[in-house]
Amino acid sequence: MFIQTEATPNPATQKFLPGKVVMENGTAEFRSAEEAEASPLAARLFEIPGVTGVYFGYDFISVSKDDAEWQHLKPAILGSIMEHFMSGKPVMGDASILSEDLDAGDEFFDEGDESIVLTIKELLETRVRPAVAQDGGDITFRGFKDGKVYLNMKGSCAGCPSSTATLKHGVQNLLRHFVPEVQEVIAA
Repeated sequence: MFIQTEATPNPATQKFLPGKVVMENGTAEFRSAEEAEASPLAARLFEIPGVTGVYFGYDFISVSKDDAEWQHLKPAILGSIMEHFMSGKPVMGDASILSEDLDAGDEFFDEGDESIVLTIKELLETRVRPAVAQDGGDITFRGFKDGKVYLNMKGSCAGCPSSTATLKHGVQNLLRHFVPEVQEVIAA
């Protein structure tokens, strides 16, 4: 099994591509060893000293670290990912909840803004999320109120030094161009 690695704009996060589907539907993010109990793979990765976050996308795994060096962490991470996929165990346990399911219930916007929200979601889905996934993260709609779009950054994008620039210059400009009602984009 060959696992590719890619740097992300966030120096504390690396993207690992196992050449297999990681999450068929949705995404999953783990910020602690306790949360990682929902996933045998995430739990295994959190056993590595220095790992502070794990994010599963469709075909990638983003791993975040503390101040440990990647040269020391990468061999253990690659070994854990390889062992997991070779074992045939599922990535997620039976009791797992996908973050996509959680996201939908937490949205807020006025009923009168439904058509605006649908346009915003379509733009995020077709233009923004694929680009953000290239960097090992995800961005999801959280809400729309008073001309402000609230978005949630996940994976390598959470805590990334360039995430503010991504939101303000990239996403905000795109949404303003196509949806004049959008005045500002804010990280939720």
